[in-house]
Amino acid sequence: MTDLDRLSAYDYALPPELIAHEPAERRDASRLMLVDRAAGAIRHETFPALVDQFRPGDCLILNDTRVLPAKLHGFRTATGGKWDGLFLREDSPGRWILIGQTRGRLQEGETLDLVSSDPAVATPLRVTLAERRDGGEWLAEPHSTDSFLSLLDRYGAVPLPPYIERAEERAEDRERYQTRFARHPGSVAAPTAGLHFTDDVLAAIRAKGIEIGYVTLHVGLGTFRPVSAEQLADHAMHSEWCGLPEETSALIQRTRAAEGRVVAVGTTSVRTLESAAAAQNVDAGELAPWSGDTRLFIRPPYRFRVVDAMLTNFHLPKSTLIVLVCARAGYDLTMQAYREAVENRYRFFSYGDAMFIQ
Repeated sequence: MTDLDRLSAYDYALPPELIAHEPAERRDASRLMLVDRAAGAIRHETFPALVDQFRPGDCLILNDTRVLPAKLHGFRTATGGKWDGLFLREDSPGRWILIGQTRGRLQEGETLDLVSSDPAVATPLRVTLAERRDGGEWLAEPHSTDSFLSLLDRYGAVPLPPYIERAEERAEDRERYQTRFARHPGSVAAPTAGLHFTDDVLAAIRAKGIEIGYVTLHVGLGTFRPVSAEQLADHAMHSEWCGLPEETSALIQRTRAAEGRVVAVGTTSVRTLESAAAAQNVDAGELAPWSGDTRLFIRPPYRFRVVDAMLTNFHLPKSTLIVLVCARAGYDLTMQAYREAVENRYRFFSYGDAMFIQ
């Protein structure tokens, strides 16, 4: 019997050539695995077939976070040593939280000169490292009164996952590593299950009478950090901000009253909805607006209060994301689905194919 409390249970063999380094030619050209929990059945389709999976009364919940051009490159002012890092968030106006790497040990009070990949931006942005924080983070102060969004737009690049190797940012990256419905800037990684949706697919879903609601979860540093503890109970999730607006909580209440299903797109939407329910200690029919930081780690066994079905991509072995999928679909069915995905040459990870669990 598999010990589902151990990280090693969530490993699988993935041929490296199945990792998608480029997006599909069209967003909706990806493949779609349909996983039926009740029947224990798996079918293989293409993404537009998702439209046919909705039932009258269902609703669709999307994460409308917008990915920041958060990847930064520069040099230590004093030594000229190379520095590469990420903007994580604005702590307060004019005070950033950064993480990065360089040779040697950075000192409080030291400055960095951030450079742009845009030849039109010739002057570096100087940043003072004001305070060392836990987890390798720095409180930094840019020498500019411009907004952080304006500065990142000039000096930042798309924070593609580390396994997608790019010598430099491509013009199309800023559009393709962003959902069509992204509105609220704040993420350092895309909610990748949403990348498959085109305006036509969303219109087809609405044409079936399916209402669409939005939540926001700003994907943070935890996306890049592997699970280091073998016992899942010992793993501390990185905090991420999320919010459930009033119109979406009202939609979910209507959906539950009509005996429809709440269909969540991506693990980020799932965690937002379940975090809101856990914070209020209610189920979907009583869910009220909510916002706050979440460290919710969904792992087997877990009772879902809100989410009835979910769309997700294929995730890294031994990640918190595949653990969440196992909690939703069941361990044995999830691992069978991953074996079939490998056998059928599905594309994996951020730019890969999708799985619909119902």
